Amino acid sequence: MAASVCAFILALYALCGSAAGSGGLSAPTNVRLTSYNMDLVLRWDPPEGTTDVLTYTAAYRSSATGYKNVCTNTSALECDFTSSLSTVYGSYTGRVQAHRGAENSSWVESNLMIMDKQTFIGPPSVTLHVTGTSLEVSIKDPVFKYSELREVYTLATYNITYWKSSPKEEVKTVSGMMQDRVVLSDLEPMSEYCVQVQIIANLETGPSNYSDVVCEHTGDVDAAPWVAAVVAFVVMAAVVALVVTLVVYWTRISKFLCPEVVLPPHFKESLLPANPSIYPVSPISEHCDQVSIIADHRTEEEEEEEGGCSTQPDTSQEGG
Repeated sequence: MAASVCAFILALYALCGSAAGSGGLSAPTNVRLTSYNMDLVLRWDPPEGTTDVLTYTAAYRSSATGYKNVCTNTSALECDFTSSLSTVYGSYTGRVQAHRGAENSSWVESNLMIMDKQTFIGPPSVTLHVTGTSLEVSIKDPVFKYSELREVYTLATYNITYWKSSPKEEVKTVSGMMQDRVVLSDLEPMSEYCVQVQIIANLETGPSNYSDVVCEHTGDVDAAPWVAAVVAFVVMAAVVALVVTLVVYWTRISKFLCPEVVLPPHFKESLLPANPSIYPVSPISEHCDQVSIIADHRTEEEEEEEGGCSTQPDTSQEGG
């Protein structure tokens, strides 16, 4: 009897102890590792039935390394591992733990993620250019968080879907295009066409979402392709001819544009300095005429009668 009572007490004590232990902090729920446009983000929900403010620690591991803590004591419900990655290839797993003061929950692991095969690729962006009755579809890949689409998926293709908007006709699709510029030529003139594009990266990832619908009106008639070629040839020929002309006739052209200034002679003389010692000039040769003195033999009476002045030299001085 005493033994049965002791056994009952021990069982009750063990039951109470386990109940007390189960009252600790619960672990986060719905833990999932996601990848969009080659990022790697761990997301989770708070523990069930918990209204307290909690913090979390999140970590990830690859197929070649152990767990690495990235977000510590964060209050957010997600952690971005992208900047910590060394490669997009291989498999990754995440885990998260909740904290409340000194209490810690158990770790909860996420699903396995193979980024290059399971990342979700977003839609491309599309613009349309009208060329006569044709539409040129220009495609721009989505921006990846890590690497670029063509570096990871070298054989990625585009599916281009288009239709006449009014009245709406049967949808047509051009598949398997690798070029980011595609011309749609089987269109009616003066009509509105709408286009959508999606990316096919590989079989594992599946197709991306379709891009936004983009619409544009076609022109009246087809633009002849030779017209653009002729215009380009004429422009290039004109440029070459202009360059050759400038090279050959540069001397004449420069003289025409910048003629030499020639001053008239009297301007040059007026600009010469008055002091020749400052600006020495060559001596000027003097021209002299020979003068002869002829003696006048008329008498003074004859000169007075003529009313003139005597020009006879003074011979008295000659004798001296």
